[in-house]
Amino acid sequence: MLQSICKKKERLIVGLMSGSSADGIDAALVKVSGSGKSTSIQTIAHDTLRFSGKIRELILKCSHPDTGRVDDICRLNSLLGELFAQAVIHIAKKADYELSQIDLIGSHGQTIHHLPSPEKISGVEVTSTLQIGEPSIIVERTGITTIADFRPRDMAAGGQGAPLVSYVDYLLFSHPEKSRVALNIGGIANITVLPAGSPAEEVLAMDTGPGNILLDQLIYMITGGKNRYDLDGKRASRGKVDQRILERLLEHPFLQKPPPKSTGREDFGEAYLHWIMEMGKGTEWDNLITTLAEFTVRTIVNSLEMFVFPYHEIDELIVSGGGVRNFYIWHRLEESLPQQRMLISDDFSIPSDAKEAVAFAILANETLMGHEGNLPRATGARHRVILGKIIPGKNI
Repeated sequence: MLQSICKKKERLIVGLMSGSSADGIDAALVKVSGSGKSTSIQTIAHDTLRFSGKIRELILKCSHPDTGRVDDICRLNSLLGELFAQAVIHIAKKADYELSQIDLIGSHGQTIHHLPSPEKISGVEVTSTLQIGEPSIIVERTGITTIADFRPRDMAAGGQGAPLVSYVDYLLFSHPEKSRVALNIGGIANITVLPAGSPAEEVLAMDTGPGNILLDQLIYMITGGKNRYDLDGKRASRGKVDQRILERLLEHPFLQKPPPKSTGREDFGEAYLHWIMEMGKGTEWDNLITTLAEFTVRTIVNSLEMFVFPYHEIDELIVSGGGVRNFYIWHRLEESLPQQRMLISDDFSIPSDAKEAVAFAILANETLMGHEGNLPRATGARHRVILGKIIPGKNI
């Protein structure tokens, strides 16, 4: 029975996440005690299991409406289920735990398509999202109860299904006296605004635009798949911003939309990158890389200046995600936000590379304990809801 896991003083939970860059599976083994505002965690182990070039290309192919085939998506769902299960086995072994000691898995899966804007079909207004990585396979291979597919319930309640990490930011980073912004720079960048002493109902969050997604795609293309990202932001640091291209990029309509709002590969994927490359023909690669890095910085800063700073005095910015390692992005954020103290999630014992995997371990714990995991001001939902679908394992 699930109640036996609920009654434990501490629960061992593996969080799994594969983001919009489709570079691999982030896995984190987390010891969780309590729930809600009494949640406390310890990250025991974390790692990233990189996808092969072939699998990454299949994910990208299946994510595009012009190339995604139903048979490929069907098989990829099962394939990723196997790989997510292997990630659980790997992280347990790395931490020197038996699978039988792990209580729960929280798997976000791999987003294939995300369509939060409503469309009428036969008179019915529909929003939709699709995350794959079959959780039944994860359960069958590991024996561990798994909670997955977190986005659809929020969307059924009128939300955009993202960003979901905002509730975890509230649990981990809210402070009675300091106003904070939690910034995650993954494939897509998102912010959570945590006014000092505010209840969950007052927390605001939004996607700001591209994080690493365009940079990573460009590096992958120009190196023929040899490199998947700009290591330490070295290439961005030696190039120059092309102001003409940057100004065109900043005209993207998503950037002007007020929150709540979410985005993904549908707005900032391969088609958009090809348009940028066409526009930037003749531009040196390093200059284009720097321009895309600056685009990420400007979209984050502009979002703060338009939607946050007019209403809140922010004391600290807590940054996580792969963008933390891009020194160009980091230094430009420091220059652009001199009034805010910049920290990384590691300062709070949450590894920046594993922040989102840790988040889905915590969201799984909230679902297990019967707590709502969304924030309406973050996603636009009409009300708070319990997230995810539970697939029982041998351990209940």
